[in-house]
Amino acid sequence: MATVFPLPHTDSANSRIDLNDIFNIHKPSCFLLRVKGESMTGIGIFEGDTVVVDRSIPPRNSHIVVAAVNGRFLIRRLQKNRTTVRLLPENPAYRAIEPAQGEEMQVWGVVTACLKKLL
Repeated sequence: MATVFPLPHTDSANSRIDLNDIFNIHKPSCFLLRVKGESMTGIGIFEGDTVVVDRSIPPRNSHIVVAAVNGRFLIRRLQKNRTTVRLLPENPAYRAIEPAQGEEMQVWGVVTACLKKLL
């Protein structure tokens, strides 16, 4: 299937593309973070990418989240059940994180988009 889009000179002024609207970046609960590290490469999130994080979305099992663990911010897949919470990488070179007794972990927000520069 081909990817097509209207030519710029034929597109009407009413159909402008606004990244703030597409990614809800204008919401007070949203912020952008630059990715460092390679723990999420298995799902296409690479170092240097920018992720959109929404703090108003309640984190659910299997969401990609930004979490603070002992003062470090991490992007991981949330895995939770009745008794445990784990942060899973999407790269086998990294280990899962399961906060031990007394360790501090806070889910900061849910990753809703990943923005990439191609050049």
